[in-house]
Amino acid sequence: MNLRSQRDLFEIPEDIVYLNCAYMSPQLRQVREAGERAVSRKSRPWELTPDDFFEDVEEIRALFAQLVGGDADGVAIVPSVSYGISVAAANVSVGEAEKIVILEDQFPSNVYAWRALAEQCGARLITIPRPEDFDWTRVLLEEIDAETAVVAVPNCHWTDGSLVDLARVGESVREAGAALVVDGIQSLGAHPFDVSEVRPDFLIAASYKWLLGPYGVGFMHVGEEYREGNPIEHNWINRRGSQDFSGLADYQEAFQPGARRYDVGERSNFALLPMAAEALRQLIDWEVQTISETIGTLTDLIEEKAKEHGIGTIPKERRARHMIGLMLGPDAPDDLATQLTTHNVFVSVRGESVRVSPHLYNTERDVELFFEILERVTGHSELRKD
Repeated sequence: MNLRSQRDLFEIPEDIVYLNCAYMSPQLRQVREAGERAVSRKSRPWELTPDDFFEDVEEIRALFAQLVGGDADGVAIVPSVSYGISVAAANVSVGEAEKIVILEDQFPSNVYAWRALAEQCGARLITIPRPEDFDWTRVLLEEIDAETAVVAVPNCHWTDGSLVDLARVGESVREAGAALVVDGIQSLGAHPFDVSEVRPDFLIAASYKWLLGPYGVGFMHVGEEYREGNPIEHNWINRRGSQDFSGLADYQEAFQPGARRYDVGERSNFALLPMAAEALRQLIDWEVQTISETIGTLTDLIEEKAKEHGIGTIPKERRARHMIGLMLGPDAPDDLATQLTTHNVFVSVRGESVRVSPHLYNTERDVELFFEILERVTGHSELRKD
């Protein structure tokens, strides 16, 4: 099933070809409106009650859990992927000479914490080289063994959309007695994900890309084994009984149940949470599988057009449906993305790839215009990488 164009739900001018959701999503009209209503609440603080600090948060926990097939008790509210990765790194067990496995050119937010942990524990940080056939799953499975303590990977690579089969990787990780930490920022909301199938120990995503929400709020789903762990900060609201404002000075050792202990301080963000919740409701209404299939018709077209122009791509069988990397080769201008923006065409250059990431606001016309402008900017009709 494919959805019709949803462009009317966004505020994108007709002359803009925005193929860059992996950078930052445009805001849905109803999300902006929810934010405007939410911001006005701070103008009348006498109307905010203690219940307001908890009710919106619990609603959004349930929405995110529904999106990923998890449970609300497993959801923590975090401000960023790096925050969630830091929580994971503070709670996994890593011994001397054991392995922490990541991918080559992985996004820094899912690298730096593991570098620090490896140095602290005397562990080995193993970086899997990019496979020539783009099969990350195969090379990951070959690396995971009894010496592996942590596998920290994305669902798809941020530079080009090349896919990791997390269900197979997760099974191998569990057999090795290791922990699976997933950076889902470039997949959740556009690529189907089922917590019960993958069984990650930590699944983390920020809201501002494929979850169509605001910048500065994100989510972390925590496996049951880690729900009694140590938070990286100690704030008042994640302690048991914090709903009773008059008793906050009766300090509590016990935490709120489940993953709530990992909530960031000031998690009850009265402006951002209603926006993120509105976006999640829309994604759930569309259904992620349908979103993926609809965007996939555009990335398939992009792959087809790229071949016509002699441009190498990440093939369909090796990538997520919502993102595709074009390999233009050494003849491509260094400032290609900037040149495209002068023609109101927006993509990203990440690593050696031109990353094209459409959404439901894009159409086949956008794809046609992209290749028309790409050819004009590069001055070549064929740019296949040797």
